[in-house]
Order: sequence, then C-alpha cells, then structure tokens
Amino acid sequence: MTDPISDFLTRIRNASSAKHRIVDIPASNLKKEMTKILFEKGYILNYKFVEGENPQGSIKIALKYHPVSKVPAIKSLTRISKPGLRKYAQADSLPRVINGLGIAIISTSKGVITDKEARREKVGGEVLCYIY
Repeated sequence: MTDPISDFLTRIRNASSAKHRIVDIPASNLKKEMTKILFEKGYILNYKFVEGENPQGSIKIALKYHPVSKVPAIKSLTRISKPGLRKYAQADSLPRVINGLGIAIISTSKGVITDKEARREKVGGEVLCYIY
C-alpha cells in the first residue's frame, strides 16, 4: 500500500455509502489522531483502538447516520496532499472548507489538528484532507 491515509479515507467513504455501521481499519499513529478529530467534531459515532493481529492493531469506527433519513454524517472525504504531490499551507493561508462549515485536517509541528486550531495557534503544515 503506497498511501495509507487514502486507504483510511476510502474505507470510511465506502462503508458510509454502503450504509455499514462499523468499519475496521488497520491502525497507525496518524490514523488514530485523525479518528480522534473525526469523533471530536461529530462526524463519527464512536471509535475503539483494538490490539490484535498486526503490530499496530486496528481501529473500529462506528459511523454516524441521521436517525430518520439514514443520511451519513460525512458527506465528503477528500484527500488533498498525496504522496506524488504534497500540499502545504502557511499559517496565514490555511484553507477554509465550505466557508468554515467543514474541516481540514492538517499535520503540523504541534501534531495533527484542524484548520481552525492551526489558525488559532498560528502554525502551518501539510493539508491532509477535507471533510464535510
């Protein structure tokens, strides 16, 4: 696998479009931090880090849907910085997703944080993905 972040986003996207309740993803430290952000911002229902067959373990994510219409909470997951073309943003030119309604996950020197937190702390970094 050449791009584990794209695999992470694609597994969530596919499970959401197939209306699965739980998706199982191989873990890494970066994926764990991204999962925590998704939970804090209300895009997923719950998550659990499972130690198991591979050394890093796995992540079980419970996807969130509207109770009546069964519409997924995540409308779009878009990978921005790819292995062939990295995208970086400075603190003063951080992206705004749908004019602030969505979030951008950014890998900075202070850890993996959202675009709003990066603006508050005045740090830039690699723009990993957009979520709304």
